[in-house]
Amino acid sequence: MEARVTATDGDRDVPHEARRRRSFAVISHPDAGKSTLTEALALHARVISEAGAVHGKAGRRGVVSDWMSMEQARGISITSAALQFEYRDCVINLLDTPGHADFSEDTYRVLSAVDSAVMLLDAAKGLEPQTLKLFDVCRHRGIPVLTFINKWDRPGRDALELCDELVERIDLQPMPLTWPVGVAGQFRGVVDLDDGAFVCYERTAGGATVAPEYRMSPDDAEAEVGEDWTRAVEEAELLTSSDGEFDAARYEDASATPVLFGAAVLNFGVRRLLDLLIDLAPAPEPRSDVDGVPRPLDAEFSAFVFKVQTGMDPAHRDQVAFARVCSGVFERGMVVTNATTKRPFATKYVQQVFGQQRSTMDTAYPGDVIGLVNATALRVGDTLYSGKPAVRFPGLPQFAPAHFAVAQPADLSRSKQFRKGVDQLAAEGVVQLLRSDLRGDASPVFAAVGPMQFEVASHRLEHEFSCPAVLDRLPYSAVRKLGDSSQRSIVDAGRRSEVLDRADGTELALFEDEMSMRVMLRQHPDLALESLLAEGD
Repeated sequence: MEARVTATDGDRDVPHEARRRRSFAVISHPDAGKSTLTEALALHARVISEAGAVHGKAGRRGVVSDWMSMEQARGISITSAALQFEYRDCVINLLDTPGHADFSEDTYRVLSAVDSAVMLLDAAKGLEPQTLKLFDVCRHRGIPVLTFINKWDRPGRDALELCDELVERIDLQPMPLTWPVGVAGQFRGVVDLDDGAFVCYERTAGGATVAPEYRMSPDDAEAEVGEDWTRAVEEAELLTSSDGEFDAARYEDASATPVLFGAAVLNFGVRRLLDLLIDLAPAPEPRSDVDGVPRPLDAEFSAFVFKVQTGMDPAHRDQVAFARVCSGVFERGMVVTNATTKRPFATKYVQQVFGQQRSTMDTAYPGDVIGLVNATALRVGDTLYSGKPAVRFPGLPQFAPAHFAVAQPADLSRSKQFRKGVDQLAAEGVVQLLRSDLRGDASPVFAAVGPMQFEVASHRLEHEFSCPAVLDRLPYSAVRKLGDSSQRSIVDAGRRSEVLDRADGTELALFEDEMSMRVMLRQHPDLALESLLAEGD
């Protein structure tokens, strides 16, 4: 890592430092190019000298932010990566999120830690199911969204059609700031709608380095590219005249989205996105505690843990807790209080983590993400603070699981390692951990939003804890929270249902299917069943 953000002892103007921060996440459907865009942004900010590409081509490396072997093998992001770097006069905290639908819960947690989002669309596919779910989370949280239409170097859909889809499907008005010259697959460059100039790019070998940019006047562009230029200008004017003219206030209230076109794998259009994040994306604002009271940015230090991860460095096998700073100044070595346990936590080892690359972090301000190493005492949703009075931020909800499996060690002599691994996976939120008196602690039940979570859990138990596991799927697909513990026996007596206890104390009533649940409710109309948080709620 080349970039490292530090501060001198005299640099303690918290509001000023907060105004310099931009914290955002990249959201999209799987395979839209999210990790590639993350590295292209890092490349333009000179954090890395050469971009990697998934499944490496012509000597290119694997994507730096995808560190788990399953990620590198499949070309998808399973975990979340965090990257901090300076660009212009600002500090950017970029969080790369899992794109696969099976990891929606992890993405939801990441979105709780950012102030804005970049929505990445595949030029050939537009709005896809996972993108819609993640956008719903952004809308629910009031997070403003910038849109980057990617892969314009490949065959795809019409630019106007893609923009119309934003209005028709999610009621989000597109406000284009650039417009592609040349149809998808025949990318010539973009019209910069700020001044009407033609911005063209020079391809580099494999897109591994920053693509040089050249600007050309409208007259010269028309002479150079002819009909493609004329069509691009006319299309852009058509959209901007139809309520698509740029208005910063509409972006801030999340009713409209600035739109850029580009090709992240070739580093086309990425610099403009970086500049837009600096000029337009919001800086951190006071966060509300559990009582709904905003905590001032210059109050004493506070942060909340939104991600816990083990095994990022095979050489050390340490656990890292990612925390978003909400107020005050964080200094490495300070002792803070965990609001959940009321116990002190010493922050001796603090790092900036991006994939397997690490650098020591000494100071952090509101909006920054810190990686607390050897944080075995921390859990997702914990609040950390210094001084008095105590503060606690709202916890992070768990999604309703849809898949269940009984887990057992393949080798009973490895039961101790199995239990250690299971507890670690549950603490990180890789799977939800359920138990029942019938099976006992030796055979916990894994619950997941998507089945790929089981693959990740099995992979990590085998490779990190040297304990291969056998998973026996359970036939349940409908789940509700049991509202009255005294009714537990009713559910357990059913032929296609049972109650399991989640690690957070919630009693989950599991049914083979919705029909089985409805039959039981007809037989026991007073049965208290409550809905759980679903994806995007």
